[in-house]
Order: sequence, then C-alpha cells, then structure tokens
Amino acid sequence: MKDFSIQKPDSHDLEALLKERILIMDGAMGTMIQQEKLGEDDFRGEVFANHPTELKGNNDLLCLTRPDLIRRIHRNYFEAGSDMVETNTFSATSIAMADYNLQEIVPELNLAAAKLAREAADEAMAKDPSRPRFVAGAIGPTNRTASLSPDVNDPSLRNVNYDELVEAYYSQAKALVEGGADLLLPETTFDTLNLKAAIFAIENLFDDIGRRLPVILSITITDASGRTLSGQTTEACWNSIAHAKPLGVGLNCALGADAMRPYLQALSRNSDCFIHCYPNAGLPNPLSDTGYDESPADTASSMSVFAEEGLLNMAGGCCGTTPEHVNAIAEKMSSHGPRERPVIDPALRLSGLEPFEMKGKQSSLIMVGERTNVTGSPRFRKLIEREDYESALKIAKQQVENGANVIDVNFDAALLDGEACMTRFLNLVASEPDISRVPIMIDSSKWSVIEAGLKVIQGKCIINSISLKEGEVAFKHQARLALRYGAAVVVMAFDEDGQAATLEDKVRICERAYGILVDQVGFPPEDVIFDPNVLTLATGMSEHNAYGIAFIEAVREIKAKCPHARTSGGISNVSFSFRGNNLVREAMHACFLYHACRAGLDMGIVNAGMLGVYDEIDPELRKRVEEVILDKDSEAGDRLLEFAEEIKDLNSNRKSQGADLSWREKPVGERLTHSLVKGIGDFAEEDAEEARQILGRPLEVIEGPLMDGMKVVGDLFGEGKMFLPQVVKSARVMKKAVAYLEPFMEAEKEGSGSGKRGTMVIATVKGDVHDIGKNIVGVVLACNNWEVIDLGVMVSCDKILEAVRAHNADVLGLSGLITPSLDEMMHNAEEMQKLGMKIPLLIGGATTSRAHTAIKIAPHYEQPVVQVPDASLVVNVCNDLTHPDKREEFISELKVKQEKARNRHEKRDERKLLTLDEAREKGMSFDWQEQEIATPSPERLGVSRIEAPLDEVLSFFDWSPFFWTWQLKGRYPDLLERGKAGEEAKKLYEHAQALLSRIMEEKLFSCRAVVGLWPAGSLEDDVLVFKDEQKKDEIGAFRFLRRQQSVGEQPQLCLSDFIAPFDSERTDYLGAFAVSAGEGVDELALRFEAENDDYNSIMTKALGDRFAEAMAELTHKRLREWWGFGLDENLENEALIREEYRGIRPASGYPCQPDHTEKDMIWKLLSVKENIGLELTESRAMNPGCSVSGLYFSHPDSRYFNVGSLGRDQVEDYARRKGWPLAKAMKWLRPNLDFED
Repeated sequence: MKDFSIQKPDSHDLEALLKERILIMDGAMGTMIQQEKLGEDDFRGEVFANHPTELKGNNDLLCLTRPDLIRRIHRNYFEAGSDMVETNTFSATSIAMADYNLQEIVPELNLAAAKLAREAADEAMAKDPSRPRFVAGAIGPTNRTASLSPDVNDPSLRNVNYDELVEAYYSQAKALVEGGADLLLPETTFDTLNLKAAIFAIENLFDDIGRRLPVILSITITDASGRTLSGQTTEACWNSIAHAKPLGVGLNCALGADAMRPYLQALSRNSDCFIHCYPNAGLPNPLSDTGYDESPADTASSMSVFAEEGLLNMAGGCCGTTPEHVNAIAEKMSSHGPRERPVIDPALRLSGLEPFEMKGKQSSLIMVGERTNVTGSPRFRKLIEREDYESALKIAKQQVENGANVIDVNFDAALLDGEACMTRFLNLVASEPDISRVPIMIDSSKWSVIEAGLKVIQGKCIINSISLKEGEVAFKHQARLALRYGAAVVVMAFDEDGQAATLEDKVRICERAYGILVDQVGFPPEDVIFDPNVLTLATGMSEHNAYGIAFIEAVREIKAKCPHARTSGGISNVSFSFRGNNLVREAMHACFLYHACRAGLDMGIVNAGMLGVYDEIDPELRKRVEEVILDKDSEAGDRLLEFAEEIKDLNSNRKSQGADLSWREKPVGERLTHSLVKGIGDFAEEDAEEARQILGRPLEVIEGPLMDGMKVVGDLFGEGKMFLPQVVKSARVMKKAVAYLEPFMEAEKEGSGSGKRGTMVIATVKGDVHDIGKNIVGVVLACNNWEVIDLGVMVSCDKILEAVRAHNADVLGLSGLITPSLDEMMHNAEEMQKLGMKIPLLIGGATTSRAHTAIKIAPHYEQPVVQVPDASLVVNVCNDLTHPDKREEFISELKVKQEKARNRHEKRDERKLLTLDEAREKGMSFDWQEQEIATPSPERLGVSRIEAPLDEVLSFFDWSPFFWTWQLKGRYPDLLERGKAGEEAKKLYEHAQALLSRIMEEKLFSCRAVVGLWPAGSLEDDVLVFKDEQKKDEIGAFRFLRRQQSVGEQPQLCLSDFIAPFDSERTDYLGAFAVSAGEGVDELALRFEAENDDYNSIMTKALGDRFAEAMAELTHKRLREWWGFGLDENLENEALIREEYRGIRPASGYPCQPDHTEKDMIWKLLSVKENIGLELTESRAMNPGCSVSGLYFSHPDSRYFNVGSLGRDQVEDYARRKGWPLAKAMKWLRPNLDFED
C-alpha cells in the first residue's frame, strides 16, 4: 500500500479513488469565515495596512493576512472527512481583484492559497498515510459575464471580453499549480463563455509547463428554469465544454440539493466523466448561523438520495455548509457505491441555448440557414452595411422559425470589417433567445474573423471552414485551435493544388484531411463535417457536367471511409447558372438534395424558401433536372437550358399574376391536403369552414381531411421527398385550421350543458419537439368535455409533475416521437411513483407500443399506465379510467394483459442458468495430450491476401438464400419445381442469370479476402494468439462467452473449448478471415436506384451477398488445405453447403459469439482496411455491406451452438476481461442478458 505521507498522491491515485468510492469534497469557505466575525483589520493585516480602499469582505486576501485561519478551516474539513479541499481563491483573478485595486497581487495570492491548502493536506496524510488527500485549485467565474450586456439599452455591449478572461484565468491557474494544487476546479459557472475561456487558458498553461493536471468543471443552474444565468440548459452547457475532457463535471451553488436533482440526472446521463454535486444548504435564511436553512442531516439526506440513484462520484457542500455538513454527507456516502460512468456513443453534439445532437444515421437533412450570409444574401449585406442590425436579426429569427437547425453567419464583404461585424452581430444574437437557442455556424474565409466569432459564442458552434489549401502546417494549427475553442469544423475539399472538382480528388483530399485531424491532431471524428464542394451545373462547359454526381458519390465514399464524420454542402451553388429563374433553381435544389441525402448527406446550407417538394415538381422539369444532376449524357445541360428558356414566362407569371390557384378548383379535402403539403396557410380557415359545413362537426374535419393531409406529409417526409422546414410549415397550416375550429368545439361543449368530465395534463417529453399528435389528442378530449392543460414540447419531468399537482389533474398524457423519448417517459413514471401519485399515465407517439409500455414503463409506476395508439381512442380510455363503474374493470383487464406481456418477455427461455463457475466446470473437455491437432505448414502462418476470379467464386454459390431474400422459401433447386412459387422462382433465376452475365462480363464485382493463421492457446474462456509457435510473443486475444443455460447432458460450450489450453504444452492454431464482394455491388445498385429500378437494385445486392458468402466458402476451403486436413476432402458444392467438412468459421454476432466488437481484433490482426478496404462502422457493421468475417477453428469436434442467456456474473467477468465498464458490456450483450439494468 502506498504511503501518502512520503509519496504524494497523483492523478492516478485520484482516479483510482473515484472508481472505488464516492469522494468527499469540502464545504463552504465563506460560511466559515463569516462565522469568525472578522473586522477590517483582519483583512488588511500588515501587508495592506495603508491600502486606500476598504478590504473587508475580500475573503481571498485572508490567505495573506490571516493564513492561520484559512489553514485551520482546511484542517477542519479534512478532519470532518474531506478527501479534497478547495483553495480559498474564488475571487483571486485580476478581474475580480481590480474592484479593490489589487490586481497586481494575483500571483502572490494564489501561490499562498495553494500552499496553505497543500500544508493542510500533507498534515492530514501524515496522520493517516493510507488515505490520499487532494488540493483543488478553485477558479471562480469572476464578477463579469462575457455573454450578457451590462446595459439593457445596448445588448451588444460587454464589460469583459474573452481575451481578458483568458489572461486572467491563466495567471491564476499558473500560480495555483506552482503552489501545489493537484487539480484545477473552475466552479460556479453561470456563463458558459467564461468557463470556455478558463478551459482555453488552462490548456495554454498545460502546453507551457509541459504537463497536465486533472480538471473538474462545475456548473451553476441559477433557478427553477433549469438554465444557467446566460440561458443554457444543463445538456447544452455540457456540449459546450465537453471538449475539455474533464476528469469530472457537476453542479454547485444557487440551489439546495433537492432542486438540483433533475439537472444532476441530465449531467449523469450525458457525461462520460465523473459527476459531482456540492449544493447550498437549502435556501438563504438570515436567522440561521450559517445563513442557510438546512441542517447537516437535511443536506446529507438529500445527497443520499442522489447516491442511491447512482448519480454521484463526488459530494460536498457549497454556501451554508460546514464541517458538520461534510461529516454527515461522508457518513451517508459511505453506504453507497460510486456512479458507474456510462458509455456515450459518438455523435456530433452542438449547442446554442439548447442542445443539438446528430447521432447515427440521419433520418432527415439538417438545415443550415443561409440568409445571414452577406455573400449569398444581398438583402442581409445591405442591412449590415447600413448597420441596421435590428432588421438583420429578424432575418436570423425567420431562418430559425422556418426550420433551420443551425444558422450560418458570414461577413466576408469588401466594405465590411468582418471581425467587428461578427462580434457585434453574434453579441446581439446572444440577446435573442429565439435565435440563440440553435447552434451557430461561423462562416468566413479569414481565420481572424472566425476567431472573433469563437470568442463571443457560449454554445458549441461549427467553424466553416478550414482546409488544406495553405498546407498541412496551417491546417493543423487551425484544427488545434478549433479543438481548444470547443468547435466542430467544416472541412472543405481543397488542398495545396486548389479546389477538388472530381470524385477522386474530393475523396482523396477528405480522406487525407480526416487522417491528419483524427490521427495527428486528435480531433474527434464526430466533430468533423466534410464539404466536398457543391459546384455549379449546366455551365455549358463539358468538364463541369459530372460536378453533381461527383458530389453525390463523394458523399457516399467519404461517409464510408471516414467513420463518424458528417457531410455538408452549400446547396444553392448547384443552380447558379439559372439565377433569376427560381422555378428551375427550386427544382434543382430539391432534386439535388433528394439524391445527395440518399447517398448520406447530413446537412445542407440552404434557403428554406427555395426548396420545392420533390414529388410536386413538374415531371418534365424534374426529368431534365435529374439528367443534369446525374450526368446522364453530354447534352443534358443544353436541354435543361432550352427548357428553362421555354418556362421562363412561368417565373414572370408567378411575379406578375401571383401564385397559381388552379388547385382551388379541387374538392375541399384535396385543397386541404395541397395546403398542408405546400405549407400554404392563406386558405386554411376558409377551407376548414367549408369542410365543417359539409361534415357537420368540427371534430370530423380534424379527424378526416386534415389528418388525411398530414398522413401525406408524413409519407413524403419519410421517403425523403420533403424536408424538415417544409414539415414545419405543414404543421403550422394544421394548427391554423385547428385553431379556427376550436371555438366551434367549445360551443358544442357548452351546448351540451354538462360539466367537465376531468382534467388532463399533456406534454411532449423533454428532448422531443413533436406535438401534432399531442395537439390532436388535446382537441379531441376538449371536444368531449375534458379540460386539457397542454404544456407544449420539450417539457422536463419536474415541470410536468408540478403541473399535475397544480391543476389537480385526473390523467397525465405523455407524448413522444423519437426513441430516446421512451427513456424519458420511463423516468417520468419513476418520479410519479416516488411522489406517490395516484392518477393514470397515458403514453402515446409513433415509437411507443403496448409491449414496451407493459415491460419497460408500467413496472415503474403502480397506477395504470396505458399506451394509446390512436387519438380516436383517447376519449374512451380517459372516460373508462375515471368512470366509477368502469375504472376497476378497465384497470383489472389492463393489468392482466400487461402481466401476460411481461411473462411472455421473461419466459422467452425458462432454462435455469448455471453460475459461470458451474458452467466452466461442465465445459467440453478433451485429452489434449492425445488429441490430434492439425498443423499448418510454416510458410502459411501469418497474414495472406486472396483474390479469386468471379467464375471460380460462382462455383461455390449457395442459391437458396438468394430466393429467401425474395420471400420464396425452400431449397434450391427443388424450389424451382414447386407450383406457382416455382414458376416465380424460375423467372427470378432467369433474371438473375442475365444480370450475373453482365456482372461477369464487365467485372463489376471484385472478390477479395485477407486471412490469417496463428499459433494459439486457450486461457479459460479466452484464446490468445501468438506470432511464434513457442507462444512467447502474444499479438492478440479473443474473448468468448460460455453457455450458462443447462441443456440436458450437453456440455456448457465456449469456443475456447476447441483450442488447446495455453499451459498444455501443445501448440494449437486459430484462423481469421474477412472477405468482400467489393464496392462494385453498391455502385451498381445505386445506378439502378438512380434509374428508379428497385427490382434490379435489390437483385444486385442479393447477388453481391451470394458472392461474399461464396468467397468465404472458397477461402475456407483454401485454408483447410493450408492447414493440411483439407487436402483430401474432395467434397462437391452441395456437401460444402451442408458443412460436411472439418472445422467451423463462426462470425462475431453469431449465436456462439454474440459480441460484435470482437471484430475489432480481427481488423487489427489482419489489417483488414489496409488489405481489402473493408471497414467497420461504430456499430461494427461491415462496409461495404456484401462482406463476411469470422474465425477458423480446426478441431474435428468443433461445432456451432447458441450461447443463449447470460447471467450477471458472466457479464461482469466479460467486462473485466475486455477492460470495459459493466455498462458497456451490457450494451453490446443486451439481447442475451438474463437480468435487468
């Protein structure tokens, strides 16, 4: 055991302690000083006896004038149980000290403060050498805010700037480190921009001193709004500062513990570092000795709730807390283990005042508003030139209202001072919550302008852009600064030779930039956004014809070759040849986006007002536009130019005659659908009234033609033929029509003469903005005499439950459309149970289901939890739940159905699980001294590449799965003779042969493999592989899982059973492989898709899959020959399909090896990407998709099996073997878990 009185603790000791138990911080310094009743002389001492200004209240000065007092307070906290104390330096920056004219003493003051805390920590470790004690260098927020104006009449004004903050924080941090601080703790962050400046300063310091210290960041949520003083939510703030990669993050000050709970939960869910909380001792109370109203027992009890929930790694106290509070907290924490850090999946996480996340595959295009860009919007430029910033802000606001997820801001114009304009405009944006809630894209070709923007934005923004245009040195410099500022980057496809125009150059440059950013700079790949250059089409120059398809295909390749990176483009560029002809431009934008999004485009810089609906484009115009975009032939551009000339009058007619209103002649239902799809609100009320006259009741208008129209919108959106801004407009039209109808429904309700049936509180849960379904439910209930309290969207749990109490609700309804909303609903149910609520909970939204509600939500709340799949059912459900004669029967039936659903879920496999030790005892065993082990020839050991001609691979085809793809079940060739199914199978087979001939003749596919054979030995459930046959040089290990379900007398199998034990003095061998049918499969399928030939596209992929499997079979046969035992097989293809050979080739994801991450070791050992270009996605899917990988076992008794359900003991053991936290193992093995989280 380490003797900390001799060997001082370091960062490793701190992290080890945090993993072992909850670390105890200290309590309030100011509260303890206040109780000393000090006078002016105490603050002056001898050093400042003649200082001209009053010093009383400057607590930090006491480190110089009353060091005995500060040392004693530190000592008292250590004696109370603190593992860490903070230096008395909350206000010891030059900015805060300037109020006392003492800015010059900052280095001396911080140095002295750190030494005092250090002495107290060393003294505590001398008394107990087994327990490490730490000193945190406290860095306060200063008394200035970089995001808020001190003058309400000038919102662009600031009384401190970023550079001044960086300088002040650097000076303080440097002295704290020199004085002996073990870590740095910027705390009480009420303005995230201040904290970002502190992070920047600390990183500069670490560069200068050549070493790093742990950093813990602490945020202050100022009130029940759940936001910092500068307006950010907890998650948004975390997104803004996560680039610091802190050891810990948490909350302190402003609130008591109870009020912090929802914000602490948010941090705990979203942060992969350690979490702390040091709250105030409740609310201020001037009658209390501490100035606050909570006793030590009160604060400790609240903190204990957090620990019980698994939210804490560090706990302490802020204002009003004392050593007694800390002692009580320490006692409570000793009963609880530390929070387990979650595994956070990679995602592009941005923020304005609110968080924004792009995770996994995008279901819709992220819109970047382009109208606040002086290079693309003459109107915006003129407003800025006239310094009419108020009107300019309205354009920004309009972009957000029209559905922009991010707004692009650019001031690159000759007559403008870009830096000054960027600073002023973004300062003004910060004062407008309706704009600043979304992230900002800082757009400039001048790095100085970009930096000016970075220094005034508190959220995590996007830099647009950096590139290799000025060489690698400048590129790396800018990337490192972007990382330090905490921004994502758009990387343009430029290099030293200029702009990439061809597909090959776009991909080459982006791949090179990705390698530099990720491998050399350490830039998070998920924060990289590639712009492969949208260039203008139909210019009349033949060399420009391929610009469209080159961009689209580049997007596809970049996404495949640069894991986690995103793609973007300035969409308006594509149509510059048709300026003035908005009809053609809108069509080009819609068609270009349609095809680019299908290729994987994530975001586009667009004008939402110039986006047509893909399906609504005139068919002839769309045909001609797509011929240009997809470069169908060399004359396509000329044909579009000619056609544009023919229809130019339509543009002038649109201006002179107004909009085409011929659709107004259609029936009212079709008119409403047209209005919804086009986002036209002008006739919503008129048509809603006409429909009401025809249908009789307002509710029937909503449930009939209006809902029918919204279904069309939903279908178009799902097919990628409408984009989010257009859907937003559709929703507005819907709301306008419903708002018109509501008074008529109110009159119906009053006319009924009955009182209200009940009160429902309804809300879309936190993190979700979808509300159309919720609104319809509200309208339907209101029409049936229910009072509906609609809280809107993105509503936090605490606000929902507060509304339930305030309105004495009879029913609560929660709505959500996205998958994460399900977890939020579960959280709401848990909180309702804790509060002892007695009302029913209704669940609704597209991602909800009866099964999920029964299994995942209902168990957390003992009152009825009902999933309502359709708005038309909600009235009966609510009425039955509140009717005294029907309630009991309804609930009884509900509980029975939900219990059956849970039983079905739990009894998917009722076999009893053995413990892991029991399962290992019953594993398959062999007499390894006598067991025959196949030995490959030495020249075959190591890694080899294999390529095979397509005709040879074809001879290994298994045709049966090809037909299964088309839902034709049966074995080939017998299937061909099975009546009608056989006739269809024959036609399919003939079509496949025709396409196969083309593939073979044109060599469209390329089958490649990389394989390896290595000496190996098993070690319990692992298999170690070696470079040498003496098993001295280990190069990797595969981690396997053992069956725990007891299956009669069968052994409890694990793949490691089939490899000789490492200590058996026998050398065994293990093989690995990865094969692919090549990128040609996807390329050919895309060509068919571009021609709207889905049949041949599916056919291509089905054949590609068969080629990959056949190549795997060919490769396995060759490996068996290399291994020696396959030389005399002499098996026909049918026998190979029946696997009559010796050995197996299981893949990661197979039932016997369910963990897909084991592919990582195959990729490492075989250098798969470098050898055959095959890559793994973040979910470990193989790309290109027509690929196969796995391991080779040669044991004559080796066989496939199903691991089945896994007990907690094995999952914990597996996590240990993998070096993972348990949560990560549970994530990857979730389908096999036999236990709940």
